[in-house]
Amino acid sequence: MNQPSIEKKQNRIIIILSTVIPLAVAALFTIRIPGIDRLGFLPPIYASTNAITSLLLIFAVIQIKKGNRILHERAIKAAMMLSILFLLLYVAYHATADATKFGDANYDGIVDTTEKLAIGATAYLYYFLLLTHILLSIVVIPFVLITYVRAINNKFEQHKKIAKYTFPLWLYVAASGVVVYLMISPYYPI
Repeated sequence: MNQPSIEKKQNRIIIILSTVIPLAVAALFTIRIPGIDRLGFLPPIYASTNAITSLLLIFAVIQIKKGNRILHERAIKAAMMLSILFLLLYVAYHATADATKFGDANYDGIVDTTEKLAIGATAYLYYFLLLTHILLSIVVIPFVLITYVRAINNKFEQHKKIAKYTFPLWLYVAASGVVVYLMISPYYPI
């Protein structure tokens, strides 16, 4: 197969994945797996995958700036694998648990006036981070895939041009995921 045909096929796959992944995740939120108790042990694990992804992304950028393409590539591949693992664990958790409400200190599913007063303006920060995390997690999918495909196709100039946008987006999504977890974790049902 010639290079333009391969790239056309890769672009189709990128479009499909960039569309199907967010739609599948959204659809999976409507599903509850019967007979499985809430997998409450998963949130700290998937938050850790985001933390490690953040560190790997920073490491990858440092390595490429040093000219170490091999370590850069390994770090990016590891970050991609951890991002996929995050997604699988996140979906598994949410397919077995109801949504946790930020500020719900008594775990009754309602954030009453007293609880609202206790969290105060922190709620605005939490919901801002959560909303931007969710929206940018959708936006970053095609960026990561396009950046990766350009690298494996040895189109390094094009790779660098998009990577300067992909890196901060992906880093924000990974790091904000950790912060969102840390903020919501006190409200997970015991």
